[in-house]
This record gives sequence, structure tokens and C-alpha cells, in this order.
Amino acid sequence: MGVANEMEVVWSELVDAFMNTNPEMIYFLDRGTGEVFAVPVDFEDEAFWQEIEANEEQFLQIPGFDYEQERLILHEFIKGLEDLPLKGVLERTFAGRSSFGKIEDILSFYPDELDAYHSLREELLNTRIRTWLEEHDIYSPADNY
Repeated sequence: MGVANEMEVVWSELVDAFMNTNPEMIYFLDRGTGEVFAVPVDFEDEAFWQEIEANEEQFLQIPGFDYEQERLILHEFIKGLEDLPLKGVLERTFAGRSSFGKIEDILSFYPDELDAYHSLREELLNTRIRTWLEEHDIYSPADNY
């Protein structure tokens, strides 16, 4: 890939990009500046897309939200629960097709578990982002995350 590139990347912008669930938006990271920017999938500017294609080493497409990973996070969280009635409710919810959103509603009655879920989710998301940056030889100053 070449020389490792250290730059200032705004961590919260990367998090937003990785959490993108809108299939109509694509996020990019400009390796030269550290800027995170989004464009609509159907953006009609031929020159822009040619520039992106011609400089794919500079403009990295950021992977969007990963539903499979979200299900793994939820599965890990449920496995670690000690509150058996809550664990049972969440296991039944998890077995359904659309567990996203519902977990937040259920855990809103269990503030400690909700905090633990958010912490686990944030930790795994940060790990996913750091791994992606490292795969592209990008090292952001440690105080960003």
C-alpha cells in the first residue's frame, strides 16, 4: 500500500459514516486531508466520479452500517446478561427479524443494562473503525479515540 499516512481525522465524522444506514448516501475519506464527506449515490457530476475513480488511493469509500455486525453485538450482549427474565425477553426479540430499535425500547427500563449495551456497541464500532484505518495504513493520533 505504501507509506503509512498519519493525519487528523475527526473521529465523530468517521463514526457517523460507519453508522450510515442510508443506501442512497456514500461516504468517503480523503487520505490527503483526513476529511470525511458524503455524496448521494445518484450524484450527477461526471467529473467528480472520474476524479474519485482516478484517485481511489486518495478517496477511500467508507463501509456503511453492518447489520450482521449489529446482530453479533446484540448476541454477545445477551449472552453476558445475568438478569434471566430480561435475557429471555431479549432472546425472543433477537430471534425475530427486526430486533433493531426494539432493544433500545426494552432496555430503556433497565438503565444499567442500556449503558452496558451502548458501551459494548461503541467499543466494537471503534474497533471496527480502527481496523479499517489500519488496513488502509492510516494512523490517526491516539487522542481521537
